[in-house]
Amino acid sequence: MTGPVAVLLAGAGSSAAFVRRAFGPALADHELVAVRPVPGPTVVAAAVAALDAAAVAYGPRLRLVGGVSLGAHVAARWAAGRATPWAARLGARRDLAGLLLALPAWTGAPGSVAAATGAAADQVERLGTAGALAAARAGGVDWVAAELAAAWPAYGDRLAATLRAAAATPGPSVAELRALDLPVGLVAFADDPLHPLAVAEEWTALLPRAGLRRLYLADLAADRSPLGTAAVRGLLAARDI
Repeated sequence: MTGPVAVLLAGAGSSAAFVRRAFGPALADHELVAVRPVPGPTVVAAAVAALDAAAVAYGPRLRLVGGVSLGAHVAARWAAGRATPWAARLGARRDLAGLLLALPAWTGAPGSVAAATGAAADQVERLGTAGALAAARAGGVDWVAAELAAAWPAYGDRLAATLRAAAATPGPSVAELRALDLPVGLVAFADDPLHPLAVAEEWTALLPRAGLRRLYLADLAADRSPLGTAAVRGLLAARDI
């Protein structure tokens, strides 16, 4: 293929299949590369390496980068580092047209939301994957629980370590967000305490060119594609800023 490429990172505990369902329809004019998380404590380093490899492999065809939750954090920090010496040493052109960032969870140092992710890791260790999934079904949103049930078994005995690594990883800093000179499409749920709308609103205020679209968790009950559609619409709005 010779067309534009979009590389998107899944969240910790999520899956590349979810990314394809959520973003595939909205990015039908791109070759969508959904990066599967690498289970375990190196989940973040592996995601960064995947973006570096994509920059080398696709060169100027790499037009969009982004992710969901932890994937959004990693993609934003990676893009903010495009001008740093380590990035220049890759020898790859990074002619990005924009970023698609869904469900950011925190800015800078991990806080209370990250602690909730750490608590989820503790629950997995205490109850096992099956027990933690049963608890998620009992007290959570049906479609979210279904996605976790589809994704978590693939992590095997490294699920808790993956969640704990995500909980310990800083999000993009204020300085990094302010330095991002690309159009950014942001999307957040108005009713998701683990990915607070206030964080997405903070990112929107800090980024030079950002468009934020808001959804409700119920909007994805039957179809995951509204997430990607909203992110792309935010990106198109950001291009006009």
